[in-house]
Amino acid sequence: MSKQPERKPEWLKVRFPGGENYSRIDRYHRRQGLNSVCRSAACPNQGECWSKGTATFMILGNNCSRLCRFCNVASGNLTPPDPQEPFKVAKAIAELGLQHAVITSVTRDDLPDGGAVQFVALVTEIRQQAPGCRIELLIPDLQGDWAALEKITTAKPDILGHNIETVPRLYAEVRPGADYQRSLSLLAEARRQSPWLISKSGLMLGMGETEAELIQAMQDLLNHDCQLLTLGQYLAPSKQHYPVQCYVTPERFSAYAQIGQKMGFQHVESGPLVRSSYHAEVQFVASQKDSGG
Repeated sequence: MSKQPERKPEWLKVRFPGGENYSRIDRYHRRQGLNSVCRSAACPNQGECWSKGTATFMILGNNCSRLCRFCNVASGNLTPPDPQEPFKVAKAIAELGLQHAVITSVTRDDLPDGGAVQFVALVTEIRQQAPGCRIELLIPDLQGDWAALEKITTAKPDILGHNIETVPRLYAEVRPGADYQRSLSLLAEARRQSPWLISKSGLMLGMGETEAELIQAMQDLLNHDCQLLTLGQYLAPSKQHYPVQCYVTPERFSAYAQIGQKMGFQHVESGPLVRSSYHAEVQFVASQKDSGG
């Protein structure tokens, strides 16, 4: 593992968050006691997305049962799921007037179904309170519990995502609690259970992967029926986290998007600041156009 590059390039610098919509969503989160992956994971797009009136909600608490070296979400001090959380998040989505809601969660290996029942309750609440809103879920691997996964797919979200995050060679060092093949299998199983479901995954670049390894990971995703792909630059949240190995140029990200499209993905969102939920609605619409839907 090499040393982290000294300086962050210009293309990774983002403007300070602000504006009426940003203040409105920030205020709403604080008043309602809601968790947002935008803040908890230190997403670089928080200012842009909130200023446009979009946000990604994080359920099942603010602490994770795993300790991935790339992630800014805290671990430990796990609390029981809040039974009122699905109602509160759905209410927020309705009151904020979101047309495309993205909901993710911390990983909860301590729960019997990995928190699947909370996702199901949330989808049900959103359908009731905001029936016109498209629902995108970004779920953990559920430890390979396909019965728990079926609870979620039966609830009929519009899009189901699960990120493989990096290439298999780096899993032991970057994602010690995860399993590359299990993550791939989850995507394939979700589509097997619900063939109409749109599946999505993402990788972070600049962690030490080679281009050949990246292309192979992309092919692995396609082989497991993944349709949408996001590629973004990894940014270490602190000096204690796994260090950035290199900064990938915008030109390379554009090239990877073209490669992914030619390989067969319905849509590839690729750029230094791209994250799973970045321009999520745009990704969905683009995928429908690309697939003729």
